[in-house]
Amino acid sequence: MVGRPRSSGAAPAPRDGVGASRVALPGCGWDTVVAFLANRFPAISTSQWAARMQCGDVVDQDGCALQADAPFRPHAMLFYYRTVADEAPIPFHETILFQDAHIVVADKPHFLPVTPSGMYLQETLLVRLKRRLGIDQLSPVHRIDRDTAGLVLFCIDPAARGRYQALFRDRSIAKCYEAIAPWRQDLAMPLVRRSRLTESAAFMQMVETGGVPNAETAIAIIERHGDLARYRLEPLTGQKHQLRVHMAALGVGIVNDRLYPVLQPAPPAQQAAEYRYPLQLLARELAFRDPVTGAARHFESGLSLHFP
Repeated sequence: MVGRPRSSGAAPAPRDGVGASRVALPGCGWDTVVAFLANRFPAISTSQWAARMQCGDVVDQDGCALQADAPFRPHAMLFYYRTVADEAPIPFHETILFQDAHIVVADKPHFLPVTPSGMYLQETLLVRLKRRLGIDQLSPVHRIDRDTAGLVLFCIDPAARGRYQALFRDRSIAKCYEAIAPWRQDLAMPLVRRSRLTESAAFMQMVETGGVPNAETAIAIIERHGDLARYRLEPLTGQKHQLRVHMAALGVGIVNDRLYPVLQPAPPAQQAAEYRYPLQLLARELAFRDPVTGAARHFESGLSLHFP
């Protein structure tokens, strides 16, 4: 083992904006740490794990880097730094709209994920902001889809994060989205869509089912443009894909939605073909009473949706 010990159990410092992931070793089963990791994460080979360990990317609960021959220690805690090979830059940039001692509000472009996942690591809003601001403890209070553009609220102080999350849990925050979708003469507006959303058997999709509603959206038309309209969407709940499902269920699926109403093959990720057709959905406004300072907060995205 090499490296300077840390206090036992403390997560190691982030590297280039990326925090270490945590994994607990079980009670038995392997002779070495690298054998356990290769079994636990089969998409990464033993040789790849050994190479990462050689670079110091796997550390124990005391912050000491582990080598490939490190013995398996039952019930120990490990930390490892994720890597993504050949991660392509996403050619769109976020804007910081507000920052104080407690929160950051960012305007996210289409196609940029909020947090690391899968093939996205450095090219995520969270990691970009950590690098840009030098705030390792920054964390998102809520999420929006990679396909959706607009406002995302981050918390700087871990001790205050729960108070900001409570705004969403307790419906004490006003959220307003805009969408461009087909216009239907027979669809009376404004309206409120209430339904129960559950995971679909189809990958990535949600579906409306019978039962007690758990999703509610107020919908109104802002303007009409031929066969399309600009809609104002106010989600009163925060179910996954709620706005996309509700609009599709009304027969006015959002322009360039590749998940609803019918799941379509995705174009190659991070390619020009994908970037030509952004989902026409924007997180336009956030308004709330700051639970820490008591100040009235109102933020509006500087981004815009455009009729095709």
